[in-house]
Amino acid sequence: MTLTGFLTYSAALGIAAAIPGPGITALVARALGSGFRSALAMFFGLMVGDLTYLTAVVLGLAFVAQTFGMVFLAIKWAGVAYLAFLGWRFWTAGITPETVEARKGKGGLVSSFAAGLAVTLGNPKTMIFYLAITPTIVDLKTITLADYSILAALTVVVLFVVLVPYLALAAKARWFLKSPRALKVLNRTAAGFMVGAAAAIAARQ
Repeated sequence: MTLTGFLTYSAALGIAAAIPGPGITALVARALGSGFRSALAMFFGLMVGDLTYLTAVVLGLAFVAQTFGMVFLAIKWAGVAYLAFLGWRFWTAGITPETVEARKGKGGLVSSFAAGLAVTLGNPKTMIFYLAITPTIVDLKTITLADYSILAALTVVVLFVVLVPYLALAAKARWFLKSPRALKVLNRTAAGFMVGAAAAIAARQ
């Protein structure tokens, strides 16, 4: 691959990642409800999902989305169900003045990571980019292991630059919300984001 090819890939990925979608809405909701640390774990899940698609395309496995369509469909609906459940939890319980700080339960970060992975693997926008757009940018017939390594590194950097500011700003807003009324608004907002993300994933073909 050439420098132009790498730059084109980075620009295309950056634009695709910046467009609001299920991934960003879920990430912001997690930051609002659980803070930066939990949202960062979700970000890593999103990133691993992107790298999974990139690897599949580079290995010539784009046909998996069609051959094993039911697997991707199951992942999609699992992500929808999980996000809807989180929305319900925020709406009915959410966080209280005593739990404004992000929870540090043993399963919290793992759950956040899994949620991010499920959202990415079930997001049609991500599927379309890696399975349809990437092959038009990257010459998969001549790609080398070194090229793939650079693409993977660029994917991590681009997603970090584009997505982390979203969760950082959302997480920072939590420190100013101490009153019960403000927390109620926060909980309902987080619930709305979660359910919105679930609906967006469920509605897309």
